[in-house]
Amino acid sequence: MTHRLQFAAFRSPADSGWAEAMAIYREAFPPRERRSEEDTVAALADPAFRAESIRVDRQVAGILFYWLFGASYYVEYLAVSPALRGRNIGAEALAEFCRGRRVILEIEPPEEPLAVRRKHFYERAGFVANPHAYIHPSYGCPTEPHQLVLMSFPGPLTNDEARGFADFVREKVLRYSQLEHLGYK
Repeated sequence: MTHRLQFAAFRSPADSGWAEAMAIYREAFPPRERRSEEDTVAALADPAFRAESIRVDRQVAGILFYWLFGASYYVEYLAVSPALRGRNIGAEALAEFCRGRRVILEIEPPEEPLAVRRKHFYERAGFVANPHAYIHPSYGCPTEPHQLVLMSFPGPLTNDEARGFADFVREKVLRYSQLEHLGYK
């Protein structure tokens, strides 16, 4: 089924749909994998960060938060409202977003059934899993760094790209986290 998707950028928490987007965000990601709403609002001022709602019939159906990283795009968060999952909205939004772009994202190691399904979802979208070791620090306290798998579209990452991406996350993305407030570098 094809939906009439629209992406609507958030400039501030006063924008239409912000509360719905934040509810989807909190439901979809565990605390160690998400930043506080205050840090997300602070990131909105960074020209490299984009927070968008995925809309179907003008209603917030999901979120797509991403970073501009050189010639690539880092999809930090993609999630669909629980009430709308299973309708191909996420796949359609991802396909539209990736068209003509180099995209990087992270997933949990495919050890649990949900993580395996998530990996297969991204593979169906044309992403490939990369063999580069990658540890992502948590966004909050307590700090719980965790192993993740880097996936990229439309092909694998070079060693230099993977290293550059890890540096970008540590030096740019983590500026908007509790770890930055604690002096983590």
